Amino acid sequence: MKLLDLNRAGGIGANALFVQIGGVNLLIDSGLHPKMIGRDAVPDFKNIRNERVDLIVITHCHLDHIGSLPVAMREFPNAPVIMSTSSRLIIERMLHNSSNVMTRQKAERDLPEYPLFTHDEIDRCGKRMIGLNYGMPKKFSGIRASDEIEIILHPAGHVAGAAALEVRHKHRGIFFTGDVLFDDLRTLPGAHFPMGEFDTIVTETTRGLTERPAGKERVHEVDRLIRSINDTIKSGGSFLLPIFALGRMQEILTILYDARRFGQLVDCPIIASGLGLDLCNYFDEIRRKTQHVRFNRSILKQLGLKSLPRKLTPGKDPQRNALYLVSSGMLVENTPSYTLASGLLGHSHNTLGFVGYCDPSTPGGKLMEIKQGEDFIFEAIHVRTKLKARIDRFELSGHAEREELLEFALQAKPRAIVLTHGDPEARKWFEQEINARAEGTKVVDPVPGETYLV
Repeated sequence: MKLLDLNRAGGIGANALFVQIGGVNLLIDSGLHPKMIGRDAVPDFKNIRNERVDLIVITHCHLDHIGSLPVAMREFPNAPVIMSTSSRLIIERMLHNSSNVMTRQKAERDLPEYPLFTHDEIDRCGKRMIGLNYGMPKKFSGIRASDEIEIILHPAGHVAGAAALEVRHKHRGIFFTGDVLFDDLRTLPGAHFPMGEFDTIVTETTRGLTERPAGKERVHEVDRLIRSINDTIKSGGSFLLPIFALGRMQEILTILYDARRFGQLVDCPIIASGLGLDLCNYFDEIRRKTQHVRFNRSILKQLGLKSLPRKLTPGKDPQRNALYLVSSGMLVENTPSYTLASGLLGHSHNTLGFVGYCDPSTPGGKLMEIKQGEDFIFEAIHVRTKLKARIDRFELSGHAEREELLEFALQAKPRAIVLTHGDPEARKWFEQEINARAEGTKVVDPVPGETYLV
């Protein structure tokens, strides 16, 4: 197998792997880097411009995995695109939202190359997208029929539609985990991977630097979140949950619904907005058509959700004594959560609670690093405020624990393990542990732009 990482910056970003197995060329994912702008945010397709791509495989619909897919489909117009049936129901809505965001950024930042793709192009792309059921083998070939491979998608937890990819070529098995979560969520069963030997494992490493402390298990963190919301509301404050639209919004809404149903959540307005609410309709459709999620949109009405005001005043506390669920999850500039935070941060009775990963370079990541009483600057809206609100983080990650991933990889007794989707130090932990526990197993930490024979 030949492998080339097309993510220009490496780490977690514009995820895209070019893989040659036998005589079949695969492109696995085609993401958009969330911290970069323009062409720099797109995988480096020039490295494979002279190559043939026989098949594009999408592991799931987060934008760091699909955000440049129409660009890739333009580059490789003959390649079909496969994904799980659940992802097929979501993907076009996610891409249309991305085009909207880029159109807005074009005006705000004077970016002539934006949007990278149009709504019409997304609609045309849809004709090439194919949804496959989990566990159903399907064969593909390159130029020659003798180059045939068999692929199987497996449920990977993480988010609705997430899939791991098993590839069989002759007597060789290769397994790509994609982004994976083994724990069951309220809305989604955990990953279900085939056990047994594989020649090569390509694994994500997101939480390689994160060891979950005792007592921080998901069930305890959910309880702590509900208690924190109750304490904040009872003290007269507001609680802001910056939230990711796909997966996390639906999971938190279900947690709140269950808590309220059993009398565990204080009575307060719940204010929500954004793409995440629209995606609730898609989750409901996935439940009805595939039974792969456990989300019913009727809970929105039962929670009595209220809409976020169209215009928020930067630096002003709305003083609603409410729970807010708004995007973005990392407090990215020019989003509702960013503007709301600028008004809530300076008051001690308020709380900001993070329930997902925050890149250290984002406003959310920076906020978690400062101390009480220090100044925080919301540069995009020209607001400076002292941190007086409580900042908390709840361990509700959508990614598997590092020991779980390592255990799965090592039980497969692979000849080689390839490390992807993780910061350098996270990958380093995996490399050290594999070397210590599986002497003789080849470890590959691919440098972007370099081709590896695995």
